[in-house]
Amino acid sequence: MSLLRARNLRKRYGDTEVVRGLDLDIEAGECFGLIGPNGAGKTTTLKMLLGLIAPDDGSIEILGEPVPLRGREARLRIGVVPQMDNLDPDFSVRENLLVYGRYFGIADSVIRARIPGLLEFAGLTSKENARITTLSGGMKRRLTLARALVNDPELIVLDEPTTGLDPQARHVIWQGLRRLISQGKTILLTTHFMEEAERLCDRLVILDHGTAIASGSPRDMIAAEIEPSVMEIYGETVADWGAQHGHTLCERFEITGETLFCYTRDCDRVLDQLRAQHSLRYLHRPSNLEDVFLKFTGRELRD
Repeated sequence: MSLLRARNLRKRYGDTEVVRGLDLDIEAGECFGLIGPNGAGKTTTLKMLLGLIAPDDGSIEILGEPVPLRGREARLRIGVVPQMDNLDPDFSVRENLLVYGRYFGIADSVIRARIPGLLEFAGLTSKENARITTLSGGMKRRLTLARALVNDPELIVLDEPTTGLDPQARHVIWQGLRRLISQGKTILLTTHFMEEAERLCDRLVILDHGTAIASGSPRDMIAAEIEPSVMEIYGETVADWGAQHGHTLCERFEITGETLFCYTRDCDRVLDQLRAQHSLRYLHRPSNLEDVFLKFTGRELRD
């Protein structure tokens, strides 16, 4: 059953159409990823889905509610983790949860009953009375996630939930998200971390220039689009190596600066040749979602 359904979404700002005929279906109980380079239309799409801005064309239905016509009613059943933390620094950890719950019209007694579980989920039980200014970045992010659960949402929207976090804090957030997925929660995730999308998402869409250019499960997309082995080859003479051996040893290769990416189904042949190249260094790894992302969107930086 589709919990979220969008058809032919379009949004224009001035002469630029930032979302162009986008279709989305998110099933209940899945983690769905929306990924793309900067300027791809992700933020505009999220704002339309949440009823914060109206599309120029197309239709949106979330939890059976037409959006934006009944966007407020839909948002009462949604939890949102924004890209930037917007916790109230004047309140304690507990007070942030209590006050936020009131925005949904939840009785204080119900919110207070939920707070211990939310603090435990976020690993912040010992910080219940701490001021926000005393928390680390990872703690603030975990509290923002816990706060998004105060209304027991049917859909959780996460906008780049681990940006700016160190690896330890990122893994703690991932553990919490996996718990939510195992509990049957539905998650819509945007992220620039391909490892995050690969670990968490059941399905995803790659968005570029406002259009869905690829979709599917991370595993299926990797298998369909990328050779199983990747050799990252480094060194000043890598361009010469590519010119001499790239077309014979690699199914496909790309050179970026002093790095050559060799995509192959027969890594042994490549390794045998590289062992004799003392001027080159190399890394052998399996292909991943980042390779798929770069294949579709390119390696050039976006403004």
